[in-house]
This record gives sequence, C-alpha cells and structure tokens, in this order.
Amino acid sequence: MKLPLARTLYLPVMIAALATPSAMAQSSSHQTPQAAPQPSEGNHGQVIFSRSTDENGETTTEAGPAAAQMAKAPTADDAEREAVTFVAFDMDVRLHTAEQSIAVRALVTVRNDGKVPLAHIPLQISSSLNWERVRVLGHDVNFPVATLNSDADHTGQLHEAAVPLSTPLGPGQSIQLDVTYSGTIAQSAQRLIAIGTPNEVALRSDGDGISVPFTGLRGFGNVAWYPVSSVPVILGDGARLFDEMGEHKLRIAGAQFRLRLTVEFPHGHAPTIALINGHPAPLAVTNVDSVGPEINGIATASTENTTLGFEAPSLFAATLTPHSATNTTLWTLPIDEAAVQSWTTAAGAVTPFLQGWLGKQPRSQLVVLDLPDPDDAPFETGAMLATSIREAPPEQLQNVLAHALTHAWMQSPRAWLSEGVAHFMGTLWVEQKRGRTKALEELEATRPALALAEPSSPGVSTGQPLAQAISPIYYRTKATYVFWMLRDLAGDAALSAALRAYDPAEDMSKGYLHDQGPGTFEKLLEQASVRRDLSWFFADWVDADKGLPDLTIDSVFPTTAEAGNWLVAVNISNSGYAAAEVPVTVRSYTNSVMQRVVVPGHGKTVQRILILGKPIQVQMNDGTVPETEASVHVTKLDSLGSNSPAPSQPGTPRP
Repeated sequence: MKLPLARTLYLPVMIAALATPSAMAQSSSHQTPQAAPQPSEGNHGQVIFSRSTDENGETTTEAGPAAAQMAKAPTADDAEREAVTFVAFDMDVRLHTAEQSIAVRALVTVRNDGKVPLAHIPLQISSSLNWERVRVLGHDVNFPVATLNSDADHTGQLHEAAVPLSTPLGPGQSIQLDVTYSGTIAQSAQRLIAIGTPNEVALRSDGDGISVPFTGLRGFGNVAWYPVSSVPVILGDGARLFDEMGEHKLRIAGAQFRLRLTVEFPHGHAPTIALINGHPAPLAVTNVDSVGPEINGIATASTENTTLGFEAPSLFAATLTPHSATNTTLWTLPIDEAAVQSWTTAAGAVTPFLQGWLGKQPRSQLVVLDLPDPDDAPFETGAMLATSIREAPPEQLQNVLAHALTHAWMQSPRAWLSEGVAHFMGTLWVEQKRGRTKALEELEATRPALALAEPSSPGVSTGQPLAQAISPIYYRTKATYVFWMLRDLAGDAALSAALRAYDPAEDMSKGYLHDQGPGTFEKLLEQASVRRDLSWFFADWVDADKGLPDLTIDSVFPTTAEAGNWLVAVNISNSGYAAAEVPVTVRSYTNSVMQRVVVPGHGKTVQRILILGKPIQVQMNDGTVPETEASVHVTKLDSLGSNSPAPSQPGTPRP
C-alpha cells in the first residue's frame, strides 16, 4: 500500500526553501512600508495552511488563522482597480511539477495613481490559485476574496483580495504588501470554450500550465500567476481584453522585478532551461541520485533586480536539449531534432542582413523554445520565441527569424521601438529577398485595420500616441510604417546609425514614459541625419495620435518649357490632421522625376517638377505613407494637357 503523504507548510519552512524576499519598498509620505518580520532560529512559526494527500490521492486543505474569507460580492470597484500601479515585485516561487502546483510568497509595492485615497488595495490572481496570507506593515490582515468573471486569465475568472489599510493610501503614495498564495495551474481553455471555440483548438491557444516536461506561464492576459489589479473584461467584447492586456503592460513598465525560482521535480526529470521574463536563468540542480528514486529533485534559479519594460512577467521551465546556431540557442524536444539544421541555416542566412542594419553583435542571444504540441500557439517576449521547432520552407523560417532575431539586437522598453523595429526588419527582409513591390503589398495588407482603428480627428478621440500605445495595431503596424517613413526622411545610413547607437538602459534611466522634450531615439536620428529637425514628424506620428493623412491630387497643370522640358505643377491637399512627406513622381515616355513634398495636416501645397519630355502621369505616395484610403494616387495626363485620376494600386514600385 502506498503510504499517505502529508505536508504541512509552515512559514519558516517555506522561507527556507524559497529564500526570504528582500525589501524593495518605496516609502510614501506618511506610511513607511516594512518587510515582514523574519523568524528566528528555533521558531517553528505560524501555520499558514496545511495539506494532506491520502492513499486514494484525495487532497484536503486546512487554512490557518490568516486565511481569506470568500465574499459574495466584490469589495473593490473599477476606479480602485485602475488606481493601483505595481512598482516593485520581489517574489519567491516554488513549482511542484508533478502536482502542477505553485506556491508563492511575494513582496509587492503598489502606488495609488488615482485621485482619491484608497481604503483597501484590490489584488487579483488566477481563480485556480488561492490567497493564503497578506501582511501590511508587518501585521497580518483579514481580507475578503471575491471571484470575478474576467478573461484576463485562461480560467475565465480571477480571485480578488480586497486588502484593508488601517490608514488610507493617498494619491501618489506607495505601500508594500507581503502576500502568500498557492494552487494548481493546469491547462484551461474555459474562456475560449465559453465563446464556442472547439476544445482542441482552444487548448492549443491557451497552453499555459505547469507540468513535468514543460511549464509555461505567459502572464496577465493568459494566466495571472503574479498579483495584478485590473478591470474585468470578457472575450468577444470588441478589443477590450487586448486593450486591458496592453494597459497592464504599460502600467507596470518601469517596475522593479526580482524572482527566485525553485522547481521540485520527479527523479530523472530535471529541467534543463528556465526563462524569467524571456531571459535565461542558470539552473542549479541538486543531485539526489544517491538518496533514491522516490525523492524529488530540486532545481533553483533566480534573477537579480531588473526593470520591466512593456511586458507581462512570464515564467518558463522545461526539459529540452540545447543546440547552438548563429546568435541563437534552440531548445528542442527529441522528436524535433531533425529540424535543427534548417533553423540553424535560416539564422545564419538572416544574420548578415541584420548586422548591416543593427550592428555586428546583438545585445543577447535569441532563445527559441520548442513547444510540446506542434500546433500550440507561438509566444514571444523580448529575445525569446516559444514555437514549434519543425521543418518548414527556408523562406518561411528566414521570415520568422528576421523578426525574432531583431529582438536580440533591439531590446527597448518602448513597445513601438521594440516591436516596430522587429516588424520593420521583417518587411525589409521581404524587400531584399522578393522586391520592394512585395514588401509594400505586405504593408498595404495591414493598413485598412490601422485606418479603422485611428481616430477621424484628434477632436473625436485622442487615439493612441505611439509613445504610450497599448494596442498591437499601433505599436506594431503603425510603428512599422513610421520606420518606413523615417527611412525616407533620414536615409538608410542615418536610420541604421541611430538604431546602432540606441541604448535601452540610457533611455530607461531618463524616466520611462516621462520624457521632457524630444525622446532619446529622435535625438539620435537627428544627430545622424543631415536633416536635423524631425520634430514635426515625431509630434504628429509618435508623441501624439493625429490619425492618418488623407491625401488627394487636386489638379495637375503641365506647361511647356525650353529645350523639350515641361514644368508640371501638382496641387495636393490633405484633409487629415497628420502632416506627411510623400514622394511625388512625374513620368514622361522616356523619363521620370521624383521629388518629396511635405503636406501639412488640413493643408494644401503645390509642387512644381521639371521633366524632359511630355508628361503622361503623376503619382503621389508609393505605399510607404499610410492613409485613410488608398496609399497610392495616380493621375494620367491626356494629349490635351487635362488630367484625370487613375485607379490606385498599392505597392507601386519606386521609379
């Protein structure tokens, strides 16, 4: 008979296993956060909760005196949830992979960014986890816990603790909370199944979970394995869930983050790779071979104090085999070993291209993590890509790695730089391999969605300035267009020089999202460019969201000049609010002349172009400047000198 396994978790035991969190408090003006008192030697401490598993595998839990009280209705409201900003995480995390369980003790520092004092702090975790204990200023507090319906977690629900404060937390003030929670995290597709997604497809899309061979916790929006404070959102309610995910990343950007990880694993199944927020964390594995196969092994890893960028904290641990490629480490399952060479070849093919644009050496290695199921949805954070490593056509692998490897070079805390440059490099790679027309066609395919999202005018909506964008349509799609336009404004050499000179640490040190005057990247580009003043462009396209330009060729007036030359006057108007510099090209039967012209928002301009030979066509824009409608305008000139617009075709090659 298998003997019952009993485990009673005492605070000192947990601390000994997980290491005591260090205090990372930020003081408020009238409340001084304090770290929780540490137990002295010989003190067996207070029971937080106890669990026992009988011979039939049934588990029972008994809560200690600091346990939460389930409430019938939430105590917090949305205004209070939106007011809470996390400014520091100091976490001890223990995974028991065979039981799919997690136990966490964390010191979290929160700030009241609202306009009124907070009498309690709402803290949320996945509904598969349970709050065990909360200490405020060194004292245990009793707190109600409510279950919220929210698809920000894969279970479709969150457990929200409303932590009471003896003295309300005033606007701008911070306080530190010492929290403990635990539970299981298994794959759950409840939120997708609830909206009619087939079970198999849903599970492959929501693959977060803890298991012996592979643990993947992608963070808020997928699984809330760390404390959060968010407004409940439901899938299917437009883009609200994705906006809330972006808002979460934006609000914790700049927060200090530290984590110590302990993985308890069955004999012979030690993890070989751990990644914390996309960064490899060296694993130290305790050798238990001499003790016996019935004893679990222990692996530990940690990250020192780091500053979060625009990211949801993530945690991965897996048993995989490493393979080296150019600026890349591939971690694969045995079944996918045969595909390693194809990926290695692809990494080697795109690296010289990226070096030409971004510099000789990347800031880190790209880590590619092999997902357990070949149909699992890929996930990317920083210089880490979790995807199925399988055979694919070389062109497809090169396209994937042109984007992913860019993150090894460009690691900005600003989403529009990090994601925008990666997508920009991906389209430049298409241009190099398949031509400019194909690259512009790929841009055009994304423009209608961007035009739909953009405000029709700044008065209708503030939109999303790139510097503070929370939606991928902005920090990916619009940012990609911005870099194509900057390429034309400043030139390839200047843009490359600015990208090489960019230092994310220096950028962060100047205050994330609190820049005074021109941003770091703008200054670098102006220094590298012959055209020193790009303030008008950044003002309309990065620092504010004025929507998209809406350009029109109002009229064209060709007149003859000397020696067979013609002077063509092109009248252009912009009914949008964003200024734009666009190429204007005049073509004759034998020649073409292109000049660039700035068209102000809600303004008009006239461009006069001299060309040899009778003009037959005028084209404005070539697809590099996104507009509310078509991004290529062509006017054909008839034999009498009058003109008429021709159908626009996106991606027309540059003459």
